[in-house]
Amino acid sequence: QVQLVESGGGLVQPGGSLRLSCAASGSIFSINRMGWYRQAPGKQRELVTTITSGGGTNYADSVKGRFTISRDNAKNTVSLQMNSLKPEDTAVYYCNVLILGYDYWGQGTQVTVSS
Repeated sequence: QVQLVESGGGLVQPGGSLRLSCAASGSIFSINRMGWYRQAPGKQRELVTTITSGGGTNYADSVKGRFTISRDNAKNTVSLQMNSLKPEDTAVYYCNVLILGYDYWGQGTQVTVSS
């Protein structure tokens, strides 16, 4: 069993910054990929960014240049630094890890960008 615990969501004004973190624990042998997805009200869950065990990254076009993903392989953690936040970034953000072909999800953390 794998558990993911997220932290760092909240309310921020447009143009502000937030940092999300996710810690994985449990039956972890090798995490292939870690990442973040988000789901806004009335919309489907979408990819925000992923990072491989080797450090390769992938970003949605909507967040390129504003968001940065990082991971600590020794601690099994992944973080998302979000800068220049926009109202359209408002969503529940979910941590995701891929382990031996299986996807695991966190419980989600709310990010609200509003003045």
